Amino acid sequence: MHSGKTSVAPDHDAIVVGAGFGGMGAAIALQRRGLHDIAIYEREDDLGGTWHVNHYPGLAVDIASVTYSYSFEPNPHWSRLFAPGSELAAYAARIADKYDLRRRMRFGTAVESATWDDDDQLWRVTLADGASVTARFLVTATGFLSQPHTPAFPGIDSFAGRILHTADWDDHYRPDGRRIAVVGTGATAVQLIPELARTAAELTVFQRTPIWVVPKVDFRIPRAVRSLFAAVPSSQRAARTISNTILELLMVVGVLRFRQAKRLNRGAALLAKAHLRVQVRDAATRRALTPDYDFGCKRPTFSNRYFRVFNRPDVHLDTDGIERVEPDALVTTSGRRIPVDTLVLATGFNLWDVNFPAFEIIGRGGRNLGKWWRESRFQAYEGITVPGFPNLLSLNSPYAYSGLSYFTTIESQMAHMDRLLGELDRRGASTFEVTERANSEFLDAMTHNLQDSVFVDGRCASSRSYYFNQHGEATLLRPNSTSATFRAARSFPVDDYTYV
Repeated sequence: MHSGKTSVAPDHDAIVVGAGFGGMGAAIALQRRGLHDIAIYEREDDLGGTWHVNHYPGLAVDIASVTYSYSFEPNPHWSRLFAPGSELAAYAARIADKYDLRRRMRFGTAVESATWDDDDQLWRVTLADGASVTARFLVTATGFLSQPHTPAFPGIDSFAGRILHTADWDDHYRPDGRRIAVVGTGATAVQLIPELARTAAELTVFQRTPIWVVPKVDFRIPRAVRSLFAAVPSSQRAARTISNTILELLMVVGVLRFRQAKRLNRGAALLAKAHLRVQVRDAATRRALTPDYDFGCKRPTFSNRYFRVFNRPDVHLDTDGIERVEPDALVTTSGRRIPVDTLVLATGFNLWDVNFPAFEIIGRGGRNLGKWWRESRFQAYEGITVPGFPNLLSLNSPYAYSGLSYFTTIESQMAHMDRLLGELDRRGASTFEVTERANSEFLDAMTHNLQDSVFVDGRCASSRSYYFNQHGEATLLRPNSTSATFRAARSFPVDDYTYV
């Protein structure tokens, strides 16, 4: 890579913020382009991102493991079709070791802000401890679900029992004989609730919005199959292709092409309703667990155990809101007082207020990325670059998430980085920036494509989905097929960028 003529040499070729699968994928892409002076800053005490932070009981992938992994680094040793979280953490560690990434990582290092220096053509990054570091390129890989949301219930500070957030689980906690309240019924809660119900004395589940749940076709992968995957990698690639095809049908046809494929969407909803009817005996409970929004408005999930929990006499579904918290109880909006000694917050993450971006980023001319997004629509060219922010690769951006597996997003962005940095090198340049024209055209195309989606054409008003931002726009998911996303990553017009 040719370096530009600046008065100050940067400390690093690139700074990557985040040591999860996204950050590691970006670092691998940079290394392939000959950039080896990379600093990876991670606020947690180890790598793995989501799979390091989350370790609550029942944690597992909700996408088949053969798909939820790098295509160029298949793991033939998954124990189950839907692997437990510990195996994902171990897989992340193996990737870091194989690609020599661990020595580039600085754990317990939070990034406070980053500012583009137009004179020296580099990024000045300020760390939480006050240190300042510079780099030619800045890559944000802080993930979409990295800022936990804690609801401000009145009186929560007075609670004398135990409060646990699913993103900060205490492995020493034992639910045996406890009176537990779980707040939230998203995908995390669907995994956790059956585990808590096994030994809790009483379990009350506070549901604001029901979730679509379909049967989970999960099973232990036989040793013979794992041996076949290891000996004949093409067999595992075939399994990945089948899994990807199923996900593509669910996501692209059933959700993003809702207008043209309403029957498929309705079919998925009917499957979920049939699953619910078979598993829950009480009709009133079934009604309360049935979403009143279209399938796909918020991320659905898979489970064979969640619904059955509500047949137990010691498990209660509560659809009232929480009025206040008392030292030993929760009081609902209808005035009922529910004694509890453990409050579990499965309340998800705050995406749009504090996660886009996860720290302050100031671009050319003093443009504040977070403020600009909130005031002038959330947008990013091909889901990765932003006008006014030279040499910034923002992985967790509007319209970045492609398909249902995060690895689809990661690998398409790696392909985009490879093409972009290759062109930068070919021109002997050191700085790139996407043009306003290209960004506007991409935003218009995404807005147009979304008109066919369930987010626009379906019934989503009551879903309270994190897919929607403050302006009511579903700008998280990229409304394209996976194949179209990869084609664009490998063939976008290089003149959509300016090069210095």
